[in-house]
Amino acid sequence: MAYDRYVAICKPLHYETIMNRRACVQMAAIAWISVILYSSLHTGNTFSITFCGGNMVDQFFCEIPQLFKLACSNSYFNEVGVIAFGVCLTLSCFVFIIVTYVQILTTVLRIPSEQGRHKTFSTCLPHLIVISMFLSTGVFAYMKPISSSPSALDLVVAVLYSVLPPVMNPIIYSIRNKEIKASL
Repeated sequence: MAYDRYVAICKPLHYETIMNRRACVQMAAIAWISVILYSSLHTGNTFSITFCGGNMVDQFFCEIPQLFKLACSNSYFNEVGVIAFGVCLTLSCFVFIIVTYVQILTTVLRIPSEQGRHKTFSTCLPHLIVISMFLSTGVFAYMKPISSSPSALDLVVAVLYSVLPPVMNPIIYSIRNKEIKASL
């Protein structure tokens, strides 16, 4: 979406040429391949863990940090590799989004009319809100230390991370619709 916004705002006359069917298929394929690779690494690593003791996960979802609390084996180095790959993947996407929006911002600030700047910002703002909401809850969920006892904060963060962005996504993107604004 960041690249689509960039092309639409910074290169509007070349939009049809740049954002053709082939480019869209390539971007979708890259996203699917990276997600399949990342989830395969996590799944393979999870199956290599030896579990002992109880099988109660103190979470709504069976997430990796919670599984490590149930593990007998020390698969720390395997998971560090998977996490390093995930961090590289996430950082590359995040840097791409930041660079893209910096270029969009410099282009928007050169627009002479106030109405044109407002319209352009209202196009980009929903995407930035959804991305920042998803990343901030995800960083908080995965970067905090694993506690030995379950806390209500862990459960709230898990719900915020997994439920809030998908629920808010259609609401945020539809606010630009005049009928939705009128009904709100």
